Amino acid sequence: MIGLLVAALGLTMLPPMLVDLAEGRGHWQAFAQSAIVSVLVGAIMALACQNGVRDRLNIQQTFLLTTGVWLTMPLFGALPFVLGATELRFIDAFFEAMSGLTTTGSTVLSGLDELPKGLLLWRGIMQWVGGIGIIVVAMVFLPELRVGGMQIFRTESFDTFGKVLPRATQISSRISTIYLALTVACAIGYLIVGMNPFDATVHSMTTVATGGFANYDASFGAFGAGAEYVAVLFMMLAALPFVRFVQLSAGSAKPLLSDPQIRAFFSTAAVIVLLLCLWQVFQLDRFTEEAFRKVLFNTVSILTGTGYASADYMLWGALPVAVLFFVGLIGGCAGSTSCSIKIFRYQLLFASVSTQIRKIRAPHGVFTPRYAGRRIEDDVLNSVMSFFVFFVVTLGLVSVSLSLTGLDMITSVSGASAALANIGPGLGESIGPARNFAGLNDTAKWILSFSMLIGRLELLAVYAIFMPAFWRA
Repeated sequence: MIGLLVAALGLTMLPPMLVDLAEGRGHWQAFAQSAIVSVLVGAIMALACQNGVRDRLNIQQTFLLTTGVWLTMPLFGALPFVLGATELRFIDAFFEAMSGLTTTGSTVLSGLDELPKGLLLWRGIMQWVGGIGIIVVAMVFLPELRVGGMQIFRTESFDTFGKVLPRATQISSRISTIYLALTVACAIGYLIVGMNPFDATVHSMTTVATGGFANYDASFGAFGAGAEYVAVLFMMLAALPFVRFVQLSAGSAKPLLSDPQIRAFFSTAAVIVLLLCLWQVFQLDRFTEEAFRKVLFNTVSILTGTGYASADYMLWGALPVAVLFFVGLIGGCAGSTSCSIKIFRYQLLFASVSTQIRKIRAPHGVFTPRYAGRRIEDDVLNSVMSFFVFFVVTLGLVSVSLSLTGLDMITSVSGASAALANIGPGLGESIGPARNFAGLNDTAKWILSFSMLIGRLELLAVYAIFMPAFWRA
């Protein structure tokens, strides 16, 4: 399966090759060579393992497949950066590819405005592929693996789908169609507000994937107000559960409107935007449409884990920087392309805490935590609590590890957060919204690359394979 996916990744290198050919700058050979290597290695790998194909993956194979795909794909996705115009060292190329396929959006590249269009398109394609890939992982693999409380969606997703669509292949097809439709609609929106066709294509891919790779060093600061509003709309849509879009396409709008995740997501975004707008009013004694737009755009970008920047929010003051740091640790909805901890886990956490407080007040009362009107099972709560503990511990360990490489505290903590939550930009002078990760040492880049991987697969799916009991099962 990994071999087939590597071969498919090789085929996606052909459009950037054709773009470079049309541009006439002579960089197409890098994509031709990378495509040949990827397709041949992937095909040989798949053929060599063909006699091991079974009807159903066991639990070990499922964990290994989930981790193996996101570890192997960046190795081949890095080839165009090594062989192409950037001629990056392997660590930098791997970092860029891992950031792309995990839809993190952190970059080591500068001078994006002058890069060949083929490489810019390749960055967009990687994030677009990673976006659809994580939807499949979140809806199929993580609920089955009982990772981080995702099992709460196992029955809902497939039972609900079963009433709308009869077979799993149709489910995958419908999700892919919706993902493509959102991308096309986003591209059309960008064209309407004045983007050129190439920029509209690439940015629609990275917007719907909530990835954040841009074609310019200034990110979205290179575009006008209309582009920012279009981006806000589609970043929000991409952060919603795709299962609801499937139900909506089948004529049922009620699940979309009544989903507690979605209501909490929009409420959270509104409260944060309001808070930062009030801060601007009291600090500047004035408030303009541009100030509101910058607050709205950058808040939604960080909340959804997209990572675009239209302004250097490090200049806004201490409170906005602190708020935006914690906003990045919230994330969007489960079953979307967004990243970080996810809204539903906070809802389950608050439901559990509320129940415990009521038990303290009334020791003889019977209180049951509920989510969307349903009782939350103990294994779900335990899984969510484990996820929170692992996330905080991992964030601390990565931060300390980065500081041991010589980075300052702000860079270490924000870099760890940006990688683990797959946000993109960090804070500080080194990796802030107006900078990139090129200046970090190689050890720090390896640490951050691994952090992007485990963060994208929600930690426990990766940690499980390091347990001795996993291999004895």
